[in-house]
Amino acid sequence: MKPQHIPFPPWIRKGLSTGVQYHRTEGLLKQLDIDTICTQAHCPNQRECWEQGTATVLILGTICTRNCPFCSVAHGTPELPDAEEPKRIAQLASRLGIQYLVITSVDRDDLADGGASQFVAVVQACREVNPSMRFELLVPDFKGVQEKALDILDRVQPFVFGHNVETVPELYPVARPGGNYGRSLDLLAFARRRWPDTPIKSSLMLGLGETEDQVRRVLQDLRGRGCDRLCMGQYLKPSKDSLEVKQFVHPERFASWGEEAMAMGFTWVLSEPFARSSYHAQDATYSGGK
Repeated sequence: MKPQHIPFPPWIRKGLSTGVQYHRTEGLLKQLDIDTICTQAHCPNQRECWEQGTATVLILGTICTRNCPFCSVAHGTPELPDAEEPKRIAQLASRLGIQYLVITSVDRDDLADGGASQFVAVVQACREVNPSMRFELLVPDFKGVQEKALDILDRVQPFVFGHNVETVPELYPVARPGGNYGRSLDLLAFARRRWPDTPIKSSLMLGLGETEDQVRRVLQDLRGRGCDRLCMGQYLKPSKDSLEVKQFVHPERFASWGEEAMAMGFTWVLSEPFARSSYHAQDATYSGGK
């Protein structure tokens, strides 16, 4: 049976207008051959962020070694890391005047360090052109090499450390079969123990069929592992082959989730339909919905 399509509610709307800065950002990304998760994941905030002269760079290629049905990033056998990629990203940051850069990557289970060395290379290249630049690393779960990967990342402290649990554990077999909820929690806990003063961040999507009790348990699990920054947003089907939306969560419910998360002890919370991992990431403080 074909899955039932739920029509978009009125609050799921984003403007389509673009300006000079948007086209400048777009042009530089193309000229420097830099990938972004904005494009690969069909992020609804792309126009807004690019208009502000910023983007979330996607390193290590656009081919993921996993195949999560919620995601539109291609999967298969990726190419070797591009040694020139860090220099090109540093050029982008310099030419756009980026002061806070979010760096993420596809899963690279084929690499001995999970791709950690490329994160380090990008940060180092950017710091060479702008020593005061700040970073947020949104990393994969580093399957099988967590300790090794964090040893490598330690070379470029400080940064905000992010890893997304994405959804409730009950939905992992459907939405994130290549992932492991316990492994993701272990990585967050490991990062907290290693870097007690580093902000630790995670995100999850709502609307895949989770219950409120399941979501609440995830928030408790995250706090129990020392996670202090939280992003909660509406899942939006990024491609025709992706999972269907099971529910559109009302903005008022997102706002109440934000209040509950703050009461749990999270110090930075973004909870609204269009919230994504890197949206408003540069804000030193954030709480609740908008």
